[in-house]
Amino acid sequence: MKQWRASTRGVGVGFATFESTTKRYGARTVVDGLSFEVAEGSVTGLLGPNGAGKTTAIRMLLGIASVSAGSCALFGATPGSPGFRAAVRQTGSLIESPSIYGNASALANLKIWAVSRGLSPRDPRIGRVLERVGLAGRGDSKAKDFSLGMRQRLGIGMAILHEPKLVILDEPTNGLDPAGTVEIRELIRSLPSQGTTVLVSSHVLGEVQKTVDHVVIIAAGRLRASGAMDEMLHQASAAAFEVGLPPDAMTRGREVLEARGLAVEANGDGRLTVTGETHGAVLSRALAEAGVFPEELHRREESLEEMFLAITGAPEEAAA
Repeated sequence: MKQWRASTRGVGVGFATFESTTKRYGARTVVDGLSFEVAEGSVTGLLGPNGAGKTTAIRMLLGIASVSAGSCALFGATPGSPGFRAAVRQTGSLIESPSIYGNASALANLKIWAVSRGLSPRDPRIGRVLERVGLAGRGDSKAKDFSLGMRQRLGIGMAILHEPKLVILDEPTNGLDPAGTVEIRELIRSLPSQGTTVLVSSHVLGEVQKTVDHVVIIAAGRLRASGAMDEMLHQASAAAFEVGLPPDAMTRGREVLEARGLAVEANGDGRLTVTGETHGAVLSRALAEAGVFPEELHRREESLEEMFLAITGAPEEAAA
């Protein structure tokens, strides 16, 4: 696996920025010198095992938790500065669980939220948001009767109702069934085209891989890797190949590849996984010159989960 370097290029110019941001609770450091940015027009995924400091970082960004050292900013305004309140008004968020009035209907909750944001309770965006989050048929139902997934949908609707420039979603697919998860993924992916940048925190790695275009991975409060999703996955896969050989050629093929300084591992299914600085054409030629002819040879595609585990060293249950 590639040894990743955390990039901080451009820190300080994004819609949301962290610069050596640190949070301590007594002697315990929860967020440790975290630096990254959320660029305009992006869907940025903040990933990390349980207890990595994701929610604490978001709470500091929104001014809910204080910063112990370093700084963080929304649209260039740090918490407590004169422009911070205006920056928060340009931001929508769903942190942990949505603040919903259980005895009020979904429609009433959105109207209450609209008024708190300076909008009219008759604003046409309210009806459109109910449709966008899949609650158009349940607008008159009391929120206390909603499932966890429906409450998440309503919370996301409240976060995007005022058409913020930045929306921050903490575990937005929590409690959703597969169909609902796909709907929310498509909703999140559609937001940048409508002028809304997204920061999403999640532990559902397979879903994040399909949703975000930039990924930030943290562990123990520290930045471990960041970059464009496609580029990171491509780099992780660049030196990994799957080679299928006839049973009677497995031993010879392995010897040939290892003699070139490559790491070779048998998968037990008639294939070898080959890693190292090489190319498919080089592998094919080396085997052919030794009289070994592969039945299959292709670049291995790394998944976000594999990359995440290799970077963080987190146990699989924390990344499931």
